[in-house]
Amino acid sequence: MQARDHVPVHNRSEPLTVTHYHRRFDDSYSSIEGLFAEIRSGMPPFINCKIVVAPFVSRGFWRRLANIITAPFYQSDVNHITGDINYVSFLLSRKKTILTIHDCVVLERLSGLKKAIFFLFWYWLPEKRIGIITAVSHSTKKELLRYLHCDPEKIRVIHNCISADFKPQAKVFNATRPVLLQIGTRYNKNLIRVAEALRDIPCHLRIIGVLNREQSAALSRFNIDYSAKAGITGQEMVREYQDADMLVFVSTYEGFGLPVAEANAVGRPVVTSNLLSMPEVAGTAACLVDPYSVPDIRKGILSVLSDRDYREKLIADGYENAKRFNAAIIAGQYAGLYEEVYRNSF
Repeated sequence: MQARDHVPVHNRSEPLTVTHYHRRFDDSYSSIEGLFAEIRSGMPPFINCKIVVAPFVSRGFWRRLANIITAPFYQSDVNHITGDINYVSFLLSRKKTILTIHDCVVLERLSGLKKAIFFLFWYWLPEKRIGIITAVSHSTKKELLRYLHCDPEKIRVIHNCISADFKPQAKVFNATRPVLLQIGTRYNKNLIRVAEALRDIPCHLRIIGVLNREQSAALSRFNIDYSAKAGITGQEMVREYQDADMLVFVSTYEGFGLPVAEANAVGRPVVTSNLLSMPEVAGTAACLVDPYSVPDIRKGILSVLSDRDYREKLIADGYENAKRFNAAIIAGQYAGLYEEVYRNSF
């Protein structure tokens, strides 16, 4: 079931209090925490969200056990585990607890005993200990059902939202030497195939992320003009979109694929993958390609670079598509879900 637009039914004199359980992160900013900060900014006034950060980074048995033990002391009318620390659900009130799952990538990547452990403690047991799961895309919901075999009605789809900082910013397209933006360098971001696809295409590839030795070698081997930067702030990320001529985001795995919607909001044409969540996020606002096919990636990039009318259509469709991911709309969907959970907790 997909979350419906919010229709307020809450009539208590006091606000509905919701605890947002966040992981403790090594860095000062991470995507999940930034996402829910944006969602809270759009939350209706009768929802009072309090933030609880896990006392320890989720690493090792004893630290995780401490996170589990401390979590029940911060329960509210509704508990919402916002991602990654799924296991803190074990001692929370089942009827009052929501868990957001962003993807199943760890199950796709691992094998053997390690995969079995992660499945047990991050997916199977948490599903038994919470009332409702939210998935950030229908693609993620489909994966969860494949692994968990639970009642489909238990998993609700609520998309991620875009930060209000991503606004339309007109730019004259550099047809001579365009800047192509690549977000991320992890294995699923498919950088090496992108580099091969760009061979002999006049452009500058702007990469956000830390390059490994294999990626650097591929960029040199295919003679790609590129620059890379890591550890940037949210405002710097916005400027990267503004300075780019297009986004190339042909990932092999995404639970949602937020860069597609962010580029749409700024007004940049997008080339992205034709699998998993990316077509769901992009709609008609991107050129879809097979991320495992270098010729198809190349064909998609060239079609955007060479066809002005096509580019302008992608940009126009992108502005419209981005409206679906407005923070107030997404927050309203969560608010409706919080009310439902509260009503059913008695």
